[in-house]
Amino acid sequence: MTTRTLYLCYFGLREPLVQTQVLPYLRKLAEAGVRVNLLTFEPKLKELWTDEQLEAERARLEAEGIRWHWRAYHKRPSLPATLYDVAVGARLASKLVKRGEADVLHARGHVPALMAALAKRRAGGRVLFDIRGFMPEEYTDAGVWPEGGALYRGVKRVERFLFDSADAFVVLTEKAREILFPGRAGADEKGRPVEVIPCCVDFRRFRAADETPREELRRELGLEGRRVVVYVGSFGGWYMAEETARFMALAYRQDPQTFALVMTQTPPEQIAARLRELGVPEDSFRVGRVAPNDVPKYLKASDVAVSFIRACYSKLSSSPTKIAEYLAAGLPVVTNSGVGDVDEVIEGDRVGVVIRDFDDETFRRALEEVEALRAEGDLAERARESAERRFDIERVGGAKYRRIYARLGAGIGHDENAVEAGGASVARGGEAR
Repeated sequence: MTTRTLYLCYFGLREPLVQTQVLPYLRKLAEAGVRVNLLTFEPKLKELWTDEQLEAERARLEAEGIRWHWRAYHKRPSLPATLYDVAVGARLASKLVKRGEADVLHARGHVPALMAALAKRRAGGRVLFDIRGFMPEEYTDAGVWPEGGALYRGVKRVERFLFDSADAFVVLTEKAREILFPGRAGADEKGRPVEVIPCCVDFRRFRAADETPREELRRELGLEGRRVVVYVGSFGGWYMAEETARFMALAYRQDPQTFALVMTQTPPEQIAARLRELGVPEDSFRVGRVAPNDVPKYLKASDVAVSFIRACYSKLSSSPTKIAEYLAAGLPVVTNSGVGDVDEVIEGDRVGVVIRDFDDETFRRALEEVEALRAEGDLAERARESAERRFDIERVGGAKYRRIYARLGAGIGHDENAVEAGGASVARGGEAR
C-alpha cells in the first residue's frame, strides 16, 4: 500500500531552511515511494507571489513528487493569528486524510504538531512529531516570556497534548533524546518510535562547488592572499552578533590579511557597523545575503568558520545547520560549548575548536589552535568525512526518515546499513541556521 504523507511546515517555501532542509528530505521520501504533500504558510502571500509564480512552483514540485499546498501566514496579533493559522492547517489536514490523500501527518515543530493533532482527532491518521526544539523553553530563555508565566504554562499544557497525540518522534540531538526519552535509544516508554536526525546537508550542492578550483574561486571573489573567516546565518536572539564581530576583528588585528565574510539575512548594518567600530576597514569585510545555492562556493573560498550561539537549556535541542555546512566545505569550526551535540562533533572529530568563554584571550588561543589544525595536511578531508558520516542527507537524514516511516507502519522500505552512527513571533518556531 502506498504511503501518503502531509508535511506541515510553518514557514514559507522560499525561506532558506525550507530550500536546504525541508525540500531535500521530502525528495528522499518521494524517491522511496511516498506520495508527499507539503503545506507551507507564506508571508505576504498576495504581495510576494503572483498566480503565475505559484502555479509554476506547484508544477515544479509536482514533477519532483511533491504536491504543494499553500496558505497565507498571519503574524499579528501574534497569538490569535497563530491560532487562526492552526485552524486553517488542521482543516486542510483533516480534508486530505478524509479523502485518502494523507495517512501520515508529519509536523515540523510545535505549531504544525497542533494542526496535526487536531486533524487526527477529527479524521484519524498517524502523527509524526518532528521536534525542532524545546519551543516553550526557547521563549523563556530568550526573555520573550517570563519563566513560569501564563503563556509558558499554557504552551506546556499544549505540548503535553502534542506528545500524547503523536505516534512517533524525531529530535535533532542525542541530548534532546536523553532529556525527552531518557534511557531509551529508539523508542519512548510506550514503544513509539524515536529517531535522532540532525540538520543534514545535500553533498551534491558542495560537490558542484568542487568543479571550480579553490584559487580560481578566490580570485573571482577578490580574496586572493587573504585568510577568510566566514559566518553563515542570522543574528539576534541566540545568534551572537557582538561576539562574532569581536572575534573577526581580533582575527584582523592579529593578521591584517584577514577578511571577514558574513552571509546573513539580518540587515547588514547590524554587524557591518560594529566591524567598523572595532577597526576592520571596509575592504576587509563583506556582509550581505547570498543565494542558498551559492553558499558552498563562498565556503569553499574560506579558511575558518565561526558559530557562536548562546548556550542555554533550550539550545541542547539544537542542531545548527551552519555546522554541517562548514564541515561539508572542509572548514575548521570555531564554536562555543553547550549547544546540542556540537562539542562531541568538533572535539571528537578534531575538526575545530570549542571555546567556553568569549574574552579576547580565549579568542586568541582559539585562533592559534585552529591555525595549528590547519597546518595538519588532512584537516579538510577530516572535516568532510565528519560531515558525511554525521550529516549526509542521503546516508543519514534520508535513511533515518525512511526508517521511522517504516517503523511507524507506513509501509516503505529502508536500508538499515545506510544509516551510519554519526554521534550517536510565538508562531514560527525556533530554528535557524
